[in-house]
Amino acid sequence: MNPLADTPIMSDDALSPDALFSSDASTVTVWSDIGCPWATLALHTLHAAAERRGVRLVVDHRVFPLELFNNQSTPKPIIDAEVVAIGAKEPALGWRLWSAPEYTYPGTILPAMEAVQAAKAAEVGGLPASDQLDTALRHAFYAQNRCISTPSEILAVAAECPLVDEKALAAAIERGEGRAALYRDFAVAGGPRVQGSPHLFTAAGVDVHNPGADFRWTANPQEGGFPDFHAYSADWAEGVLDSVTAAPAEG
Repeated sequence: MNPLADTPIMSDDALSPDALFSSDASTVTVWSDIGCPWATLALHTLHAAAERRGVRLVVDHRVFPLELFNNQSTPKPIIDAEVVAIGAKEPALGWRLWSAPEYTYPGTILPAMEAVQAAKAAEVGGLPASDQLDTALRHAFYAQNRCISTPSEILAVAAECPLVDEKALAAAIERGEGRAALYRDFAVAGGPRVQGSPHLFTAAGVDVHNPGADFRWTANPQEGGFPDFHAYSADWAEGVLDSVTAAPAEG
């Protein structure tokens, strides 16, 4: 999913390789928005491939905040249309159209993405906890129709994640941890290298935007267009895993 608005001007520091992706050879850096169904599909595919291989996947989540690029929340009709298109192709995701009361629909996804950034702190759980929380928040939104914009719901999801120290995360949220990281990512994401949500990088040279998805919008989504999702291939995930030094999954 790409932003609809112009992107901000970049500084030279924001274009540095370290700002763009992790230099750790075993890590996949994923730029995305939790409110982007295409990113959630890509992450599901990558996790499933790692599980099949029996390797531990390390993901460094970076934020491509669509709300900040577009100066608005991602319109629900756009997300609904993408959920239908993707869910029909990949029913294993377990997604459903929003069935909770309309007033509980998240008006913003930024607090959830800030929490994922805050979870990277060692006292909360580090990258493994951050990835587990990101996965759980996406499932809560797309499959369970939970309002992941409120701190109480974010912490309720965190309580379901064994790798996350819920109390440490709650304290981090109270301090506003994660917001500065989100805005740093916003600056980098405005550059030419990150093309949208999702965009994956590895230190070995993987550089791919929305892999495996063959689709087009029939018209501008703001004007009633629909995503015409022709096909999806999960083969790209094998190449990404080949590019990282993966350790066996802990058993």
